[in-house]
Amino acid sequence: MANSTRVLSTKVLLSHQKQVLTDVGFEVLESNFIEVETKSFELNGIKDNLIFTSQNAVRSFLTHPQFEKNKSGLQQKKAFCVGVKSKTILTDAGFEVVAYADYASDLAEIISLIYANGSYTFFSGNLRKETLPLALKNTGIEFNEIEVYETQLKPHKIKEAVDAILFFSPSGVESYLKNNTIKKELCFCIGETTAEALENKHIKNIVIAEFPSVENVITEVKEYYHN
Repeated sequence: MANSTRVLSTKVLLSHQKQVLTDVGFEVLESNFIEVETKSFELNGIKDNLIFTSQNAVRSFLTHPQFEKNKSGLQQKKAFCVGVKSKTILTDAGFEVVAYADYASDLAEIISLIYANGSYTFFSGNLRKETLPLALKNTGIEFNEIEVYETQLKPHKIKEAVDAILFFSPSGVESYLKNNTIKKELCFCIGETTAEALENKHIKNIVIAEFPSVENVITEVKEYYHN
């Protein structure tokens, strides 16, 4: 790998994540293309089972001002989530995670096939896809939805030339493409949904992480350039 390989992360990485790349000679630029804000919401009408499709939703739920007061009752409820990190956060907070999957479509299938008799509260963000609620509706599963966070796009121009771009969400892709174009840059994506956002813009130079996590995206970058 040439020492001058320059990668752009569309979110600011944690210092140890960035160091994995700089230690092997990458030049790393990083900039947040989206901003997440917790919304004000009520902890009312919560069903027996909880669904989270992002870490942002989990964190918004756990940091709710009324959470501690209602903790013992809430912890009686079963959790279903997307992503191993969400599972870890929920388990550490005292919740039993019945099922988790890498993608919302897979989680929807698990719930529809195995746990269709339950009632669910889906904690979501403002830019969430229709995948999961549509699957629950089509199966006739009882659920309600509480929007607990908002994703705002933060588009801006990147003036430096880069060899590769790291994307972690469809909204990150959308925000980046508002002020920038992708030509020969290699796009490393956290998962299939993020890759689809690029494919919809006819961008083909895409590498998808084997498992959807920031660490796996970084591993893909290292392996691609070192091989």
